[in-house]
Amino acid sequence: MKIKTKEVTPELWPKIEELFGINGACGGCWCQTWKVEKGENWKEIQGATAKKRFKKGILNSTTCGVVAFEGDKPVGWCNFGPRNSYPRLNRARTLLCDDADIVWSIPCFFVKAGYRGKGVASVMLSHAVKVLKKKKVKIAEGYPSKPDKEGNYIPAFSWTGTISLFEKAGFTTAGNPDGGKRRVRLILNK
Repeated sequence: MKIKTKEVTPELWPKIEELFGINGACGGCWCQTWKVEKGENWKEIQGATAKKRFKKGILNSTTCGVVAFEGDKPVGWCNFGPRNSYPRLNRARTLLCDDADIVWSIPCFFVKAGYRGKGVASVMLSHAVKVLKKKKVKIAEGYPSKPDKEGNYIPAFSWTGTISLFEKAGFTTAGNPDGGKRRVRLILNK
């Protein structure tokens, strides 16, 4: 299986819509979970409103990401952007940091069923890191889920990536080492 990746552009919206399908990736998220503003109710946003927001971000180039393809078929999505563009991160007590203004986050991965566990997320993360270096971002940050007691990840709860995914890319723990979500970082530019 040969996976190619492309940085998202407005022209890729139809492919992203195809990838996310009628369910909007996972439960109608449309990659908007971390973008919920204070006072908003996620249950009122997920689904059609989330899709509308996501599409607007793709079409006006304010949403950053990488799309993975096998041939012409979209099989994965990785979202990234300035940490402060994800308001929910700064409201999560266990994910707080004091330098959020210089951090870019990589908070979301979606890999199509049938392609999971085959390195798609690794290829997308590698591409995202290259883009961030090119943009002169100082720090990249991720929020991997924690495996269960047997060391397994539940796919539905691993949409933020896994510890091994980030560790293989050179990220190290920066906060909340024992929590359900860790904070990991990679210094890109000093």
